[in-house]
Amino acid sequence: MSTETSTNDDVQSGRTITLTQADDGWWVARDEATGVASQGETRQDTLGNLDEAVALHKRETGDSVDNWEEKKEVLDELGIDPDEVQQARDEHDGLPDFIQ
Repeated sequence: MSTETSTNDDVQSGRTITLTQADDGWWVARDEATGVASQGETRQDTLGNLDEAVALHKRETGDSVDNWEEKKEVLDELGIDPDEVQQARDEHDGLPDFIQ
């Protein structure tokens, strides 16, 4: 599946990142510490996307959604039915931590 894989220990950030080029030419980067991955058409785009994804994962960036009305608005924008989300929460006693 991949044509090139390399692992880089980033001395400046202390991060270990695995960078893989798929057969279709796209790149996938994975931050080994967090397990977060991202992709892009170029290595540079991929690493930039990974930085953003890790920051979101660590809650270092992004807008906080604090109440149900805001959550419904965001879900609607993403094309997700808020009623289905609420039903799933009710049936499964909340959501996993990574979704909250």
